[in-house]
Amino acid sequence: MQRLAPDPGPTSVAAQLEAYRPWENPPADRPHLTLNFATTLDGRASIDGRSGPIGSDTDTAMLVGLRQRFDAVMIGAGTMRVEQYGRIIGDPGKREHRESLGLSGDPLMVIVGSLDLPWDAPLFTAGAGRVLILTSDEEGEPPATATPVEVAREPEGRVDMTVAMRLLRADHDIRAVLCEGGPRLHSQLQAAGLADELFLTIAPKLVGAGTTILEGALPEVAELELAWLLAEGSELFARYRRA
Repeated sequence: MQRLAPDPGPTSVAAQLEAYRPWENPPADRPHLTLNFATTLDGRASIDGRSGPIGSDTDTAMLVGLRQRFDAVMIGAGTMRVEQYGRIIGDPGKREHRESLGLSGDPLMVIVGSLDLPWDAPLFTAGAGRVLILTSDEEGEPPATATPVEVAREPEGRVDMTVAMRLLRADHDIRAVLCEGGPRLHSQLQAAGLADELFLTIAPKLVGAGTTILEGALPEVAELELAWLLAEGSELFARYRRA
């Protein structure tokens, strides 16, 4: 892997993330929020409905490395239905690494949206970590699951992401959140001005169909600045900060 900017030279995923500590200086009233996406050259966020086929093994290494540095991982309910998540940090050695950084072994898993979820997915059957569901569903309860599940209900027919982020900080002591999508949740967070950073993998692929990394209009153009740009082969790895 090569670092193209700043300070061009050889690097690695581990080297780039070694000093990255998003939990250390969060905003006063909410967690620091980083979004992570992979996209094709034509801006698509999925191939045949899934994000997995876009990136490479290096993209997976970046994702796993990021997961080790956040108090919580957030996804939309639609992403959970498609991707069927398992335990967020499956490797015991990586859980120990989190603990050496002062984080809990398992990040809190936050799911935003409907209670219509694949309850037989490994995330719920593993019996490890915790899951928090932020929903506007007024009725229904999750079934009994091996992994502890808590439900926080938002009225008014939708989850207000500004309120949700404040709740994560005040009630759950979450200092840093990694959001892995999907595109609709990404748009909600950007529209509310909550996104502090964006890690974007740009795969050398063209699809011509499918969702983009943002689904929905923003109230204004979000200005970002490049923090770093890496390359491995023809794949690019960018880190942007909100300007």
